[in-house]
Amino acid sequence: MVKVEDIQNYGKEHLESVAASASNLQSGVQAIATAYGDYAKKSFEDTKSYVEKLSGVKSLDKAIEAQTEFARSSYETFVAESQKIAGLYTDLAKQTFKPYEGLVSKFNPASH
Repeated sequence: MVKVEDIQNYGKEHLESVAASASNLQSGVQAIATAYGDYAKKSFEDTKSYVEKLSGVKSLDKAIEAQTEFARSSYETFVAESQKIAGLYTDLAKQTFKPYEGLVSKFNPASH
């Protein structure tokens, strides 16, 4: 038979898990937003630098070289930042659901 105290303790633990999960979610989302902001800022600065460099080019060969360098650098930065942000999403999911790991196993109704 399930005791009232067990149900109350389960409810209390559930509430604590929800609070911990919400806290983890908030900090994780904030880290992801910061990463996106940092990437956007870096991308803007790199593009600005590229345009300045391209405006000073005097030959077609140098323009193609600058374009190739910019494309390569942009791609490498995109891949690196995408992997970083994907890792932040993975960490967010793990941390958000971590408080719930043992919650279900603690509440075992008596068998009939």
